[in-house]
Amino acid sequence: MTAALTMTASILKLRIGSFVALAALVGIVTGGGEMRWVEAAVFTLAVLGASGAAGAFNHYFERDSDRLMARTALRPFASGRLKAGPIWPVTFTLLLVASLVMAWSVGGSLATLFVFLGAFTYGVVYTLWLKRRTVWNVVIGGAAGSFALLAGAAAAAPQFGPSLTPVPILLAAMLFLWTPPHFWALAAAKGEDYRRAGIPMLPVVSEPEIWGPVIFSHVIVLVLLSFGPLLFGLGPIYGVCAAIGGALFVQKSWVLMRRPDRRTAMAAFRASLVHFALVSTGALLDGAVRWLP
Repeated sequence: MTAALTMTASILKLRIGSFVALAALVGIVTGGGEMRWVEAAVFTLAVLGASGAAGAFNHYFERDSDRLMARTALRPFASGRLKAGPIWPVTFTLLLVASLVMAWSVGGSLATLFVFLGAFTYGVVYTLWLKRRTVWNVVIGGAAGSFALLAGAAAAAPQFGPSLTPVPILLAAMLFLWTPPHFWALAAAKGEDYRRAGIPMLPVVSEPEIWGPVIFSHVIVLVLLSFGPLLFGLGPIYGVCAAIGGALFVQKSWVLMRRPDRRTAMAAFRASLVHFALVSTGALLDGAVRWLP
């Protein structure tokens, strides 16, 4: 039973999916409406399901290149524990459809469109089109997480208010800029994996003199952008979380630029996770405080 659950979590990429679902929840809290918690839970679960379907498509169609990378060689399809066959894409499509229906039932049409665009961007645009063709793969593919946040905001929007307000738009833009340095730092640490698989990540196809400043400049802009929501109503709890997470991410990316090696790259990668977690936590706590009677 445990092995089956572990395999399912791997196929659906639930670790990534949890971050995508968290982004949707942040969108719900900052969307300006008052979505009931049951509806918010259903919508967040729908986003997790759609993200899982997209992640499963990625596992299935990337199984050959996954075998060439140490960190992905043991994935179920790559390792051969699950045999390829048409039943799998059909199953993943059904999961996506069910997730979209669930999202529509509580979030409406616009929110469901955003959920679909997020899954389509990752499962098709990134996986099938961009990943092996261009260094812009994670730049454009980064829209997947942003769509989840916008989906949550659209789902929670007031009935007679704007569908999207400045705070979730700014946070979605920040998340769009966050994704490239997050994955570039990982690629800098595991460059040989990506070279063997023929995936043109920026740190694989360019020298540290190029990708180091690019990562650092992305981090500077996204951290500055993360303070934008303070101008539109988010309070000091969010500001403190954004400042702590941003300072850590900037410091680690600066060190990576000055000393580009595997250790500093992994430190920057972990700092990106901390930054996302703190910004999300700050937004959720700020929303919880504002909802208190």
